[in-house]
Amino acid sequence: MSGVVGLKESGIVNVRSLHSFSDTMQRVERLVATKGLKIFCIIDHSGEAAVAGLQMPPTKLVIFGSPQAGTPLMLASPSIALDLPLKLLVAQDPGNQTWISYNSPSYLEKRHSISVELSQALTAIEGIANAVAG
Repeated sequence: MSGVVGLKESGIVNVRSLHSFSDTMQRVERLVATKGLKIFCIIDHSGEAAVAGLQMPPTKLVIFGSPQAGTPLMLASPSIALDLPLKLLVAQDPGNQTWISYNSPSYLEKRHSISVELSQALTAIEGIANAVAG
């Protein structure tokens, strides 16, 4: 079973993956696609660090979403565009454990004064992170 560590003050939720970094990334990409969502970009932080001559554990940011889900949120509260599209950070810690981190939907709801009805579009990230980790 995956471990969840939430940081309420920052709104960040961390979920321990039961899979290697590369398997976790593959699972993210497959699951996002099967949900009908689009991956807009994958930022390879560790790869870019290597290009700069620096070392860091494998770390990638997956930016994904759906204009059909995100646009109504941005119309209701334009500031949420700072946090959309949704993002999952997949990172390996020094002990070779892989973690999936994301902004808590309830945190984003409060941060941008989103109604409970509209915030349902944000909760998909929880299901994706937990399904990928398990």
